[in-house]
Amino acid sequence: MGNKLKVGIVGATGYTGSELVRLQMYHPKVEIAVITSESHAGKQFTEVHPQFRGLVDIELRSLEEFSVYSPDLVFLALPHGVSMDFIQEHGYDKYKVIDLSGDFRLNSQDIYEKWYKREHTSPEDLKEAEFGLPELFRDKIKSASFIANPGCYPTSAILALAPLLKEKLIDPLDIVVDSKSGVTGAGAKPKSSTHFPDVFGDFSAYGLIGHRHTPEIQYVLEEYSEGEVELLFIPHLLPIDRGILTTTYSKPVKPVSDDSLLELYKNLYDDEPFVRLSNIPPSVKNVRGSNFCDIYATYNDRTNRIITVSVIDNLVKGAAGQAIQNMNILMGFEETEGLTALPLSP
Repeated sequence: MGNKLKVGIVGATGYTGSELVRLQMYHPKVEIAVITSESHAGKQFTEVHPQFRGLVDIELRSLEEFSVYSPDLVFLALPHGVSMDFIQEHGYDKYKVIDLSGDFRLNSQDIYEKWYKREHTSPEDLKEAEFGLPELFRDKIKSASFIANPGCYPTSAILALAPLLKEKLIDPLDIVVDSKSGVTGAGAKPKSSTHFPDVFGDFSAYGLIGHRHTPEIQYVLEEYSEGEVELLFIPHLLPIDRGILTTTYSKPVKPVSDDSLLELYKNLYDDEPFVRLSNIPPSVKNVRGSNFCDIYATYNDRTNRIITVSVIDNLVKGAAGQAIQNMNILMGFEETEGLTALPLSP
């Protein structure tokens, strides 16, 4: 145990925090040193998440006690707007930090405040955080001290569109991203919009004009492709607990076929352990509980559109799993360490 990486999880009682705990139980090189919760401090972790009974018998601590445990790496599983306060107070000099909120995914204070409708209290750190999407930015992640873990919707959309934009194959100003997510994407705190009697048997769109993941998708694709990108992003709520399915529509500016698309995606993702190319449109149960992103791409000659379908588990590749993947890269571990769980289907 003494040689293991000491990890702290700040805000571990939500869905993302519990997934961080679950996945790290499979990691042979990690020891969970401290788990915090302001609302449940003093309770056993299993009182909040009874599925861990007999497996993770750890007492939840207040953030005031956090520094006593001297972690080597910290996961921030905090709500948007709270992570920035932690960084302002504690920084990332004593330990590496992976933030799973949206507070540091955008490198502009003005853009953040426009889309998140709140003041950013730690703007000097916006440009210090590396965007933690390993498939596109692995080299930058390796040497970072502070990682902004991507959002769940953006992960599914960016991985699907990146090959097309990198090769200048599509019109970058004419892209539609249509995404559907299970209700865990809204967090563990009860809300009327995710109340079971209202969600079950229903299907709805939301955030049609100003969803805050829009600038994240655009900014990252612009940085990766080195060109301007403009897209329409429409999220929907599915009556399921976990999973995201994203469909994108784009217009090619060069001749294209299904075979050439497959070759394009293979060139970028063939060596990626967590991206799988599918020969049929994938479904969310293909990746449930795993860190995989499955992608399908095809060309519709009648409408002259490229269509992609990508699926992820929003709590794993869309949050906790990707955070652990980033941790593995930061610490020089095998990238798949602790992330080899097979998808659960049905």
